[in-house]
Amino acid sequence: MRMQFIIDGHNLIPHIRGLNLSDIEDEQNLVNLLTPFLRARKSRAMVFFDRGATGHAGQRNYGLVKAFFVTAGKNADDAIAAYLRQLGGASRNHTVVTSDRMVQAAARAYHASVLTSQDFSKQLERFYEETPPANQNERELSERELEQWEDLFNQFGSQPPDGMSP
Repeated sequence: MRMQFIIDGHNLIPHIRGLNLSDIEDEQNLVNLLTPFLRARKSRAMVFFDRGATGHAGQRNYGLVKAFFVTAGKNADDAIAAYLRQLGGASRNHTVVTSDRMVQAAARAYHASVLTSQDFSKQLERFYEETPPANQNERELSERELEQWEDLFNQFGSQPPDGMSP
């Protein structure tokens, strides 16, 4: 793995076209956007979000993205600083993505690189402009669609329906 990102999630979201903090799925949408980008760069990210709902605070693993939902009454800025402190010297291998000057100062104090949310969003945008979209016909089946196909195949057992002999 190359670069490890530490991302101030709610600071980044307003800078990404199509994402909005008022959207109930804004955090998940950010994770979904980050995953292909990180895979292509052989990177990982830890994304911090403020205002984790009661019972939903804590860390969740989404593969290349780990999301940390900070408990209500605390903020992502302090959680990022604490995470950098915990990393110690290893913070040199990380890039902190934020436009918050206090978080940038904390990152520099621990010798982490800093990338503004605006610059990171431009990298994401370029990535998606240069990466061809997946074939729309080649999507994964939903759980319900998979069950329907299994039911259909199970109706015929090992014999194909009339007119469909191999």
